[in-house]
Amino acid sequence: MDLFEKELEAGHAVVLPTETVYGLFAKALDEAAVDQVYALKQRPREKAMNLNVSSEEDIRFYSKNQPPYLSKLIATFLPGPLTIILEANEEVPAWINSGMATVGFRMPAHPKTLELIRKAGPLIGPSANLSGKASGTQCQQILKELGHGVIGLEDDSFLTGQDSTILDLSGDKVKILRQGAITREDILTKIPAIPFEEV
Repeated sequence: MDLFEKELEAGHAVVLPTETVYGLFAKALDEAAVDQVYALKQRPREKAMNLNVSSEEDIRFYSKNQPPYLSKLIATFLPGPLTIILEANEEVPAWINSGMATVGFRMPAHPKTLELIRKAGPLIGPSANLSGKASGTQCQQILKELGHGVIGLEDDSFLTGQDSTILDLSGDKVKILRQGAITREDILTKIPAIPFEEV
């Protein structure tokens, strides 16, 4: 077990790179660890957290009423800069999604981060910055800003600085809640059957 896995297993938050920006990761099923991330980020409790997972099986385990194109969407774009929102099931604790009916899923493409998610996950991993500030792309600056002995894995090689696209699959029509690296056209080119909301 390496240092970062030990920190996660001990209930601590760590800064890890994704393919977009740095994230502040902690064990999602550990309420105290999640509380620590909210406190470090000074994030309002009503703002839900995503589940960072390592497989389609994980996504299905924590969601319900999945659309028929979900498997193809995951196979085509994940791991990668895409957040998928689905209806949450009873496996999702209220401290993750703030008691909402939905939950978001991320599968970051950075190999070390994905390995840690596979070993210690599911993890929460919001962007590593104080709430309301720009998403973090400089590891040392992030660690200085967060303080409290948080450790980080510095690797800028994957970072684009562009946030993930957020795709809401919880309704009859698919909505893009945040445009990121993956566009509507990218998705429709690969999966034409996805029923996007009219724009």
